[in-house]
Amino acid sequence: MKWLLFLFINFITLLFQLVGKGGVKAIISENLLLKQQLLIINRPRTRAPTLKPTERLMFGWLSMMMSYKRMVKTAIIVKPSTLLGFHSALVKKKYQRLFGSTHKSKPGPKGPDLELIKLIIDIKQHNPHFGSPKIALLISNRFGVEINKDIVRRVLAKYYNPNPSDYNDSSWLSLIGNTKDSLWSVDLFRCESITLQSYWVLIVMDQWSRKIIGFGVHVGPVDGPALCRLFNQALSGNPTPKAISTDHDPLFKFHRWKANLRLREINEIKTIPYTPISHPFIERLIGTIRREFLDRIFFWNSLDLQRKLSRFRDYYNNHRVHSSLEGSTPNEKYNSFRGKAISITQYNWQSHCSGLFHTPTHA
Repeated sequence: MKWLLFLFINFITLLFQLVGKGGVKAIISENLLLKQQLLIINRPRTRAPTLKPTERLMFGWLSMMMSYKRMVKTAIIVKPSTLLGFHSALVKKKYQRLFGSTHKSKPGPKGPDLELIKLIIDIKQHNPHFGSPKIALLISNRFGVEINKDIVRRVLAKYYNPNPSDYNDSSWLSLIGNTKDSLWSVDLFRCESITLQSYWVLIVMDQWSRKIIGFGVHVGPVDGPALCRLFNQALSGNPTPKAISTDHDPLFKFHRWKANLRLREINEIKTIPYTPISHPFIERLIGTIRREFLDRIFFWNSLDLQRKLSRFRDYYNNHRVHSSLEGSTPNEKYNSFRGKAISITQYNWQSHCSGLFHTPTHA
C-alpha cells in the first residue's frame, strides 16, 4: 500500500514538473531521485540492492530531467550503466515504434614472466573492451616486446576471463588504396542524442593508413547542399584527395554532390552493389565508433557530438593500434615512424576521451 501511495505521489509530482519551470524541474527531480534511493538502501537485505524494472525506469526518467553536474552529486546507487541502459532502451523503443558461452582455455605449462603477466592484466583492467589481439599489438608497439595473441589469451583466461575477438577484413579496394593519399573512403551513419534527436555523421577515412580525416555533423534531413557541407566540414584543414570511394546510397547521387566533386577535381569510385565486403574498412570503422565510443557516452547537441568525435579521432589516429597495420597506429603508418619502446617495468597511463580509454606511456 505504501508503494502504491508513493507511486501516486511521484506521478502527480511529475505532472507538476512537466508544466513547471526549468529550476523547479531540477529541484523536484533531485528530491525524488534522492528519496527513492534512500528507500532502496533502507530495505532489509544481505547483499547489494537489486533494482526493479520500474525503479530503473524511474531513475532513468528523473536523471533525464537533471543537469549532469547535479546528477553526479546526487547519485548514490545509480550508476552510469543504469542511464546508458535506459537511453539504449529508449532508442530501441523509438525505432520499434517507427519501423516496426565463453570457453575458458587453460594456460600452457610455460608462461610469460611475472612482469609481462602484470602488464597484460593492467592493460585489460584499464581497457576492459580490448581483446587479446589488441593487447598483444599494444604491447608490441609500445614496449617492444614481441608476444603472441594466444599467450595473451591464455593469461587472460586464467586471471581475467576475457572474450577474445577476431579481426578480419579484406577488400578489392585495398588494391587501389595501397598507395599513400590515393583513395579516401566516405560514408554516413546516424546516432541519437540524449534527447533522442537523430544526428547524421559523415566520416572520411584514408584508405591506405586507416587514418580518420574528419567528421561532419548534421541534424535533420540530408539533401544535396547539406551533404556538401558535411563533406567540406570533414575535409576542413586537410588537402584534397585524388579519389574517394562511396557506396550506392541515393544520397551520393545528388547533382550538387557531383558538382562539388567536379569543382574539387575529385574522382568518385563506387563499390560493388549489394556487397558490403567491397567497402569494409570504413564500415568496420563505423562499427568501432559505435561499439567502443558512442554506445558508451551521451551527447547533448551537434556541437557536443563534434567535440567528442574530435577527441576520439585523436585517440584513434595517434594511440589505437591496428592488426591490419601490423600493430602500428594510423599516424605511425602515415608518417612511416614508430615511437621509442617503453620500459616494461616503468610506465604510466595516459587517459583518452575522458577516461574511456587508457594507453601506456613513458614514466
